[in-house]
Amino acid sequence: MTQELIDLRNCILEQRYSDALAIVDELEGMSKQAIIRNIQAFIRILLIHLIKNQIEKRLTNSWSASIRNSLIEIKKLNLKENKKSYYINLDEWSSYFEEEIEGAIRDASVEVLNGVYSPFQLAEMVDKEQIINQTQVLLELIYNYSVKELAAVIDNYLIQLPGGEDWKLGRR
Repeated sequence: MTQELIDLRNCILEQRYSDALAIVDELEGMSKQAIIRNIQAFIRILLIHLIKNQIEKRLTNSWSASIRNSLIEIKKLNLKENKKSYYINLDEWSSYFEEEIEGAIRDASVEVLNGVYSPFQLAEMVDKEQIINQTQVLLELIYNYSVKELAAVIDNYLIQLPGGEDWKLGRR
């Protein structure tokens, strides 16, 4: 990006404004790609913890914190500077789920029941459609609630997951 800024400066100094605008467009695209990559990393974390919940039929404080924090970070990253529009709109998530679900299953295989299943075994066990549906429902929350409200709303959703009631009551 440093080279692009140097080129931009030179274009402006040399009054080559169309070249400068092209560089600005390129920088804007690079910024958007970086934000999308960060969002995808949080989607993967979210998917991993939903997979662990689905297979182990329990919910831990750590998993709920990871789910909650991932969603809050996605909300913050996804909101554009103008605070009125998003990098990823509500109806555009499916391709991101498809890109991340297989990797999330592989990553989750290390953690589910302390790594007892290979990625291949876990892939056979996971109900991908259910995980994607849960993820979609959770992501809808980020469009409907403020960051301040979001944590409590997510926790109320998590109570409905397998082991959620035990988690709420502090039972192991």
